[in-house]
Amino acid sequence: MKKSIQRWEILGIVFIVAFGATLHFLFEWSRYWRPMAIIAAVNESTWEHFKIAFWPSMIWALIELPFLRKHTRNIGIAKAAGFATMPLVIAVLFYGYTSFTGQHYLIADIVIFIIAVIAGQWVSMRLMAKPPIEIQWLRWLALGALAIMIAAYSTLSYYPLKNFLFAHPESGEFGILSDYHHDDH
Repeated sequence: MKKSIQRWEILGIVFIVAFGATLHFLFEWSRYWRPMAIIAAVNESTWEHFKIAFWPSMIWALIELPFLRKHTRNIGIAKAAGFATMPLVIAVLFYGYTSFTGQHYLIADIVIFIIAVIAGQWVSMRLMAKPPIEIQWLRWLALGALAIMIAAYSTLSYYPLKNFLFAHPESGEFGILSDYHHDDH
């Protein structure tokens, strides 16, 4: 059982990192097609990097669900915790190193993304490998958290909050940048 869960979560790391990297560029590749902003990064803000970790993770969870359902009853709790871990790791590591260096480095940002995905998958794997968590309110909390994450990651690129997490680092704009507002898109 644990080996099967572990195998799925390790494969998930590869899928999430590769698909997340694709989502980093997909909005531009789609010629700034606004519906693509639901899943693809629309600027270089921290929030958009959270989003490109979330959607591949959610898709991977749906792919692995039918296969892991027979091995664990903790999938919802595990995935909610794993999905919440990734943005926390990204934020702590990114703002930690940039506070010391005063700037960001692409290679460091890529490594942080990979570390965050590994951390999220590790948390998920550890919780799925535990005996069934039968605390009903915790199951409901996990489902509620998943619903909130889906709603937030689906809408906040269109309606960003006006804080540092959503600000494009160069322009200071929020959400879909004004350069992308063309009549033909």
